[in-house]
Formats: sequence, structure tokens, C-alpha cells
Amino acid sequence: MKKLFRWISLVALLLLTVQCQNPKRQSTDGATGNDTLVHHADLLSIIRHDTYTDVAITNPWDTTRLLHRYLLVPREAPLPDSLPQGTVVRTPLEKSLVYSSVHASALEMLGALDRIGGVCDLAYIKTPALLERAQAGRLVDAGNSTSPDIERVMELSPDAILLSPFENAGYGRIGKMGIPIVECADYLETSPLGRAEWIKLLGLLYGKEAEADSLFTQIEQRYNRLKEQVEHTGSAPMVISELKSGSAWYMPGGKSYMARLFADAGGSYPWSDNGESGSIPLAFETVFNRAGEADIWLIKSFNVGQLSYKALQKEYAPYARFKAFREHKIYGCNTAACNYYEETPFRPDLLLQELAALFHPDRFPDYQLRYFQPLSE
Repeated sequence: MKKLFRWISLVALLLLTVQCQNPKRQSTDGATGNDTLVHHADLLSIIRHDTYTDVAITNPWDTTRLLHRYLLVPREAPLPDSLPQGTVVRTPLEKSLVYSSVHASALEMLGALDRIGGVCDLAYIKTPALLERAQAGRLVDAGNSTSPDIERVMELSPDAILLSPFENAGYGRIGKMGIPIVECADYLETSPLGRAEWIKLLGLLYGKEAEADSLFTQIEQRYNRLKEQVEHTGSAPMVISELKSGSAWYMPGGKSYMARLFADAGGSYPWSDNGESGSIPLAFETVFNRAGEADIWLIKSFNVGQLSYKALQKEYAPYARFKAFREHKIYGCNTAACNYYEETPFRPDLLLQELAALFHPDRFPDYQLRYFQPLSE
């Protein structure tokens, strides 16, 4: 009997430990039930309570811990008497500072551009409405995101700051101003729909919850329909990406966001058996030995004009040894000339459509390429 009691106690202790280590299953302030607002994102949990919404962000670099917890309380409501530990954010946000063009574009999708009072890295902002406001002096340019202009931030006095967190990175004086810093770790999700689902957090922050839910449902449905269209094509062209940089060629890891997109678009990726979620540095010969016969080669570049086969061979002659080079199956995306980085994080269905059309053109004969274009001679 004592052994049975000891065994039951041990099982209970193990279950309690697992619950405490998994932020998506924690409940606070008497809440019951699991997270029901987020289904694809691994790093984001949203639990609704009667008087506030509990948003927990898992630490991407140590998933047994929380990166940050936010307690969203309606702006006009009294602050609840009892709240768990976390950063209180009054919603909807009315005048925020947004560091990234990615999140600015997502807020444009939600119709919340008027809630952005300032931005960082204005040179990378492509949203016409924001550029017009900046030119008219109605949008604060807070300077470089790695070292924002404190005086301009103080002048703006935002009700929150949205930024992308980095491992072991502090926020200096910005972090000591008493302004809620919302650490948007969406870029560290490893699934396309997981990252896109962070639009729900933006919807909650900016009073656009219904719009965010509706938009994500459309994205999810379209993504899954496209995935199903190419699941039984009978062929899976081998695809590689990017270029050599210095002595290394950085390929997406086998568990990365891009590897998942390649697979969902009906492609075969040579490093699908790799366990990394980030980029993996490879020697040129390693890439050639495993993927020299790749059918399709995708390259992203910024502001280099029209990429051509001639320029590619001039840059590094051994590129011409690849099958995709010989058969002219290389496609380039000039991110300075299109909204690849602004659109695709929260609209993975658009990128999946592009890749599916490149991999299986017979299935999408009328599709017009949006991001990638064939290299010129």
C-alpha cells in the first residue's frame, strides 16, 4: 500500500512539473482550461479572463521558461484588484512605437496604421501611408532600432513599444522608461502558420481582434487548400536556396520555417533530415555534392539590380556547375523591389502559392509570379 501511495505521489509530482514548465498550459488567477485562442504558434499563449487577457511568450532560447508575460486590460476599465505578475498593457494601444517594418505591415492589414506614432529604421519602411506621414512630420522617426533616439522616444511618449527580441539582448535606456515593451518573438516560430498566428496578439493589442481572427482564418484555410493541392502530384522537385557568403553557404535547417514551406509546397529539400531550426553553414563542395542536381534554385537579394546568370557566374564561377544553372531554373527575389519581407511573415499563404507555382507550374498555369522572377541572361 505504501509503494502504491509513493507511486501515485511520484506521478502527481511529474505531472505538476510538466504543467509548470509549459507556459501554454499554465493558468493563473483562478483560470481553468487550456489555451484556446492559439493553435499553431509554439511560443505564444493567449488566455482570456473576465477582467484581463493573459499573454505568455515562451523563451525561444530556453523553452522551459517564460520570456515575458503581458496582462492586457481594457483602457477604460478599472485595474483589477488582483493580477498575476506581468507587464500591464492598457488596450487598445493608441500611440505605439514600432521597430519593424514587418509589424507595421501587419498593422496595415488590420487597419491600425493610425495607431503607430513612431517607427525605427524608417529607411526600410515601405508602407506608403507611413512614408507620407513621415514626410509631413506626423510620424516620429526614432532612428536606428539598435540604438533608438531616446529624446524622440520621450517626445512621442508611446503607450507601448513593439520590437523583435534577441538572445541576451538588453534594451538600455529604453527598457528603463516605464513603457511596456512587447517582445514580438514571432520570427522565431518554425511553422508558417505559427508565425502568422501572432496577428491575433496584434489584434488584441490594437482593438482589432475580430479583424485579426477573420484574417487568420482566411490565411489558414487558403494555406491548407494550397498544401492539399500539391500533396499528390507524384513529383517533388529538389530545391535549394541562397548563395555562398564568404566561406560558408547558409542553408535553412531541416526544421526551419523555409524547409517547412518547401515541403508544404510539394518540394524536396536536401537537408530535410537536418534537425536545426535556424540556418546551417555549409562548405560549397558539401552543397554541390548533395544538391548539385537540384531542379530549382531560389535566391533572395537586396538592391542589387537585376540578377543574371552572367553576373552569378562572374561572382563565383563554380555556380555554373549546378543543374539549375545549366537548365536556367534559378529564380531571384530582389527584396528592395518587392514586399517579400513585409508581406510573407503574416501572409505565408502568398509565399506558399508562389513556391507551389514554381515547383508545379502545371497545377497553376495562370499564376503570375509575385516575388521571384527568372534570372536574366
